Amino acid sequence: MQVVYKLGHEQTINREFGNLLAVNDQYPKYVVTMDEFWKDDIEGIKRLHINDFLLKEV
Repeated sequence: MQVVYKLGHEQTINREFGNLLAVNDQYPKYVVTMDEFWKDDIEGIKRLHINDFLLKEV
């Protein structure tokens, strides 16, 4: 899991998602942000808004 305030720059996206892409396992991977409009997953890594993450039932 990576946590970032906003994914406003390509460098930030590459840093946050790239770290998780480098891990070669079958566990779910998430990037948690405050972005309202970012909805895309990248290569199976899910992007979650902080509210959705905090309210998610396990």
